[in-house]
Amino acid sequence: MTPEPPAVDPEVLTAVAQGTTHDPHAVLGPHLLAPEEGPYAVVRVLRPLADEVVILTGGPDGSRTEHPTTHQAAGVWSVVVPAPVDDDGTRHAPDYRVRSRYGDETTTTDDPYRFLPSLGEMDLHLIGEGRHETLWRVLGANLKSYPAAGGDITGTSFAVWAPNARGVRLVGDHNRWSSVHPLRSLGSSGVWEIFVPDVGVGCRYKYEICGPDGVWRAKADPVAKASETPPATASVVAAADHEWNDGEWMARRASSDPHAGPISVYEVHLASWRPGLGYRELAEELTAYVTEQGFTHVELMPVAEHPFGGSWGYQVTGYFAPTARLGSPDDFRYLVDRLHQAGVGVILDWVPAHFPRDEFALARFDGTPLYEHPDPRRGEQLDWGTLVFDFGRREVRNFLVANATYWFEEFHADGLRVDAVASMLYLDYSREEGGWTPNVHGGRENLEAISFLQEANATAYRRSPGVMMIAEESTAFPGVTRPTDTGGLGFGLKWNMGWMNDSLRYMAKDPMYRSHHHGELTFSLVYAFSEQYVLPISHDEVVHGKGSLLSKMPGDRWQQLAGVRAFLTYQWTHPGKQLLFMGCELAQEAEWSEGRGLDWWHLDDPGHAGVQRAVRDLNALYRATPALWERDFDGSGFEWLEADDAARNVLAYARRAADGTPVVVVVNFAGVPHEGYRLGLPDGGTWVEAFCSDALQYGGSGVVNTGELHAEDVPSHGRRHSLALRVPPLGGLVLRRQ
Repeated sequence: MTPEPPAVDPEVLTAVAQGTTHDPHAVLGPHLLAPEEGPYAVVRVLRPLADEVVILTGGPDGSRTEHPTTHQAAGVWSVVVPAPVDDDGTRHAPDYRVRSRYGDETTTTDDPYRFLPSLGEMDLHLIGEGRHETLWRVLGANLKSYPAAGGDITGTSFAVWAPNARGVRLVGDHNRWSSVHPLRSLGSSGVWEIFVPDVGVGCRYKYEICGPDGVWRAKADPVAKASETPPATASVVAAADHEWNDGEWMARRASSDPHAGPISVYEVHLASWRPGLGYRELAEELTAYVTEQGFTHVELMPVAEHPFGGSWGYQVTGYFAPTARLGSPDDFRYLVDRLHQAGVGVILDWVPAHFPRDEFALARFDGTPLYEHPDPRRGEQLDWGTLVFDFGRREVRNFLVANATYWFEEFHADGLRVDAVASMLYLDYSREEGGWTPNVHGGRENLEAISFLQEANATAYRRSPGVMMIAEESTAFPGVTRPTDTGGLGFGLKWNMGWMNDSLRYMAKDPMYRSHHHGELTFSLVYAFSEQYVLPISHDEVVHGKGSLLSKMPGDRWQQLAGVRAFLTYQWTHPGKQLLFMGCELAQEAEWSEGRGLDWWHLDDPGHAGVQRAVRDLNALYRATPALWERDFDGSGFEWLEADDAARNVLAYARRAADGTPVVVVVNFAGVPHEGYRLGLPDGGTWVEAFCSDALQYGGSGVVNTGELHAEDVPSHGRRHSLALRVPPLGGLVLRRQ
């Protein structure tokens, strides 16, 4: 005779139904009865509001036996069913399905509560230690398959870190957004988990989390691999099905030092480069454009999901999800793949410095300050109205370090440009006196953030050889690009904000006054080799009333265009790598706005088209001339030829390749040409003008040096050999020795 289901305290059943229990699997699912009661198991399922629930067990011939259940309490139904027994007498939990009837509608589903946890002991140990470097493979929504006698069982494992929660429930398309899937807590790890069979790609979901205050909050998955298109906020189950075709690129990357090569970066806001294009359309059009222009890399403003488009992606809510505005995660993989196949590297902006307060995301995730620092003097970013990560909490560090690894390994990114590093390094960043707390030594440095950055950089370079970690750091913090084993932060490159500020301030002056500000151009060479620098003209310089690069130039339109060409010649030949924001290569007149595209119609004007052509030729010259990049970080690769000609607004310098081969650069920021300008040369011999920004094809006045230029034995600038040059107005030229 079949035994009766064991009694369960109604309060326990109510807690299970409400989701306020750490172990719903202890009640729900199959449970073998005591051996003396025979080969039986009790099966309990949660089906609130159901009119009938039947358990279906399978026979060896594929038949199904029906076992009507009895409602116990709070929507929990139970029945005792036979348990399979091996020849040696070992009993097993039965394989079964659940048929539920609601009025006239009947559904048959598998039961999540008959499966073991999808995270192993090692996973939980590494999470507890803050050392799970592939965290995304165990947290979030991950497709899984289990072998079974009747065929593989496929579904999705959901796991979330919420250590202070009283309960966690999974809601989504699969259960009609009802609270019938409480998760179990896996020991002291703070991780809650459930495997739901038959849930696949495209299913939308959220976690309902009950905080210590008893309040339930609906939260998107912090480790979701995809999300709904904003303003919708649900997470989405995704798969990585893209077949990569960039094997040659990836092999070359892993065997080379990217910092030692030519780096010319085109910074792009994908949604406004050409509005209306998704990842796959951009894969064709952006790749073709960047290749034609000769840039070595693109840098994409943040692609991680963000609720407010006006933040340009810098207020992230989905750290593991490429924004759904432009397509699926595999669509984004396709974009990266196509760029790699064309020989273009991909740098992503990464924002670990802060995150927004949106209720559906990371803020007070389990009802407590979890991802953010609990002290508002450290956990709030006043400038941006956002929250600051608790960098001293190992699980939070793990979340961020693994996120960096994720973009390298899952999306083949070649570099991460880390946003707002200065705000992380200093406890008093943008804070009034009394509004911050010192570190344990009484200083202003954020020791936990420094340690985090060192860990993130060291992990990235160790796991993904050939990638780049790039700091947007605006202070004189020492050792940003020094290795971590010598006490540095461990970045490979640092944005040179001092060069940017000084040079743009100089360029904004009328040429007749520039002689009084000559030092603003030469000062960058005092510290040019103290770090490994990128020279950035980024989006930040052409928004919020700052005007476009063109509008910063004084004079009439011809002078403005000439000024842009001269400035870019100076940038491309100055020690350091280059970065230019989209639209600057067109000398766009209007400052950038994410709400509209670039002013491509400018290219109908020969002057603007000439700037674009000059950028293309500068890139070609740069990539073909090792002297312009091989010794970017070595003072022996740079030599002043004329640093003090303030009266004529002229700079002249030589760059040398690793083998000593020189090029000579002369830039004139005066509005008049200098004919017969005598310049000392680093070497004698025959020289040719390899580039002149004043050439007619660029819209210039045609003050160029044609043919072979033979160095004369006329001492000048302390050198034996010299040339008498034509130096164009508001122009730059590059000489190469034959």
